[in-house]
Amino acid sequence: MAAKRGRQTVRGMIQSLGVIMIAAGVMYLFIPHDEDAEPVKAKDYRVELITAQRAAPYPVLAPEGLGDDWRATVVSYKREQGNAWQLGFLSPDTQYVSVNQSTAEPRKFVPKVTHQAKDTGRTQTVDGRVWQRWEGPKYDALVRTDGGATTVVTGTASFETLAEMAGALRSKQA
Repeated sequence: MAAKRGRQTVRGMIQSLGVIMIAAGVMYLFIPHDEDAEPVKAKDYRVELITAQRAAPYPVLAPEGLGDDWRATVVSYKREQGNAWQLGFLSPDTQYVSVNQSTAEPRKFVPKVTHQAKDTGRTQTVDGRVWQRWEGPKYDALVRTDGGATTVVTGTASFETLAEMAGALRSKQA
């Protein structure tokens, strides 16, 4: 009797697994999936940029002259958080690059937006401006403090790509 019961249990498990596999196959066939679809929608950040430029006590920076293959994905201005401006992009090679500015204390602000990157003690000159190089487990960064604000260009991209973004940053006061 016990042997028969064991075979029924195994048989039931195999039948259940078969039903689950059929259901998963049907879902796969009928749920739309397009591997060629653009996974991230680009954002138009012009309105937020003008708003931040009017509200911030420092010259708000945004890139000019980058190719159309750079896609803005994140934009925000938070006055209550040290006048924090953030503008995030996907680079042409799909790496994340973010421009962050704030009047908050740099010792707290920079580790926060870089996910705990550390100052390497090295610098990099981009368009005649000296930036500090920071490296971290998640993001690397170029950092400079000027005009009452700290600017951080950070992300998963290489320092070469971060420098490309830093070199494209311009301020237009509203």
